[in-house]
Amino acid sequence: MGAMEDQLQRLGSVLDSLDARVKKLEQHPTLGGGSSTAQEIRVILIGPPGAGKGTQAPKIKEKFSCCHLATGDMLRSQVAKKTPLGREAKKIMDQGGLVSDDIVIGMIKEELDTNVECKGGFILDGFPRTVPQAQSLDAMLQQRNQKLQHAVELQIDDALLVARITGRLVHPASGRSYHTTFNPPKKPMTDDVTGEPLIQRSDDNADALKKRLATYHSQTAPVVDYYRKTGIWKPIDASQEPGAVWKSLLNIFDGDSKKASSAGGGILDKLAASGR
Repeated sequence: MGAMEDQLQRLGSVLDSLDARVKKLEQHPTLGGGSSTAQEIRVILIGPPGAGKGTQAPKIKEKFSCCHLATGDMLRSQVAKKTPLGREAKKIMDQGGLVSDDIVIGMIKEELDTNVECKGGFILDGFPRTVPQAQSLDAMLQQRNQKLQHAVELQIDDALLVARITGRLVHPASGRSYHTTFNPPKKPMTDDVTGEPLIQRSDDNADALKKRLATYHSQTAPVVDYYRKTGIWKPIDASQEPGAVWKSLLNIFDGDSKKASSAGGGILDKLAASGR
């Protein structure tokens, strides 16, 4: 019995140490070696052009210290850097073709491997757009022992999008978006962060938008259904003011933090009980 009692005492000491460490990290999250937000986030933003992805994604990135992966930006970056994937993509685009899913998945994987910002997780914007793409993404993440937490759909009526899109202003380098009426920059036609000029995209007009929306709806409905079946789909009313949309997003992500905290406490309780 003496040996058993010694083991139980050692286990009790370990549990006390772990419990103290957890409480210390809860009070001072940065002691764990991360930012003030230790939670890792893996999210897809789904929504038509003008739904607010370009407004909300940078805020998520800042809040959770994660990377924002927009497929268009990734393609341009890889082509500019003349990486193997970039050269392959450029060759296809120069011939008028569409970049394959394998290349895009490869670019995402490379970002996750090499982009230090991705250590805190990622926001995917503009991908996947088809069910096969969603399946390929899941397979790639599974190889990394990861999985998506949420597929957030920003829902908005098409009629409201016309008003939003025709006044949209974009900072090309970062993807940050503004609106002449609903979300104007502090200085006209100037990015708030860098001071660089904003542009209005040539296809941000009513006629072009109707075609883009028709394509979006036909492509995206099956993807939304796919994520709804997996249980990670979360809808948000994107017709609200940006601040209200942001609050809705935080409610989703805060739910993850509470679950993680509850799970951590449950493990300690079970270990402590086994040592009694």
